[in-house]
Amino acid sequence: MSREKSGVGVFLLAESRLLRELFARVLARRNDIRVVGAGTPSLQNLSEVIAANPDVLLCDSLGPALSTGELLLEVRRNLPAVSIVMFGMDADQEKFLTAVHHGVTGYVLKDASAADVAGAIRAVSNGEAVCPPTLCRALFDHVAGSEAWRPGVQVRQNLGLTRREQQLVQLLSEGLTNKEIAATFNLAEQTVKNHVRRMLRKVGATDRLEAIERWRELGFWT
Repeated sequence: MSREKSGVGVFLLAESRLLRELFARVLARRNDIRVVGAGTPSLQNLSEVIAANPDVLLCDSLGPALSTGELLLEVRRNLPAVSIVMFGMDADQEKFLTAVHHGVTGYVLKDASAADVAGAIRAVSNGEAVCPPTLCRALFDHVAGSEAWRPGVQVRQNLGLTRREQQLVQLLSEGLTNKEIAATFNLAEQTVKNHVRRMLRKVGATDRLEAIERWRELGFWT
């Protein structure tokens, strides 16, 4: 079932059972969000997360598997299309940058409301990032001074590719069909076609092969 028809699928990871149940009820009231699973943030629950194949993984800040990033890295390895939102967070620069490094695209502070969390879920599911204004400078400073910064990143920005489109580039280069990509991201096939059409237009290509060659020329892969 496509996201457009069923809403954004969310798997909730939280240490507190009460918190999991409360958030599940709150999110269930949103017509465009559905909870596909819930559990504690531990590697023992990794198989459940993978089986649920959520669009968004919503995590609280507690648990050793999250503090070390091990669980998030495993989730990203098995579900490359999933977006990760962490809530109940401190405005700590080091924790924030570590979360970004582990693939988190939504970072919600402790004083956020349930509506803020729901908004973050919607935002990351649409390929956006959610960053507290107080921590944006830390992220900019980190990227500006990082030796790991690569020209390929700037190329992606200059091409105007969204986060979802960046994910599609790799799958297109591997020769996946629209139908296969749709199944990977739990999207409607027509949605994938629209994405591909916009991507070709942005790179000035008439077909996939030409687009892939252009991305290589522009340094998308380094």
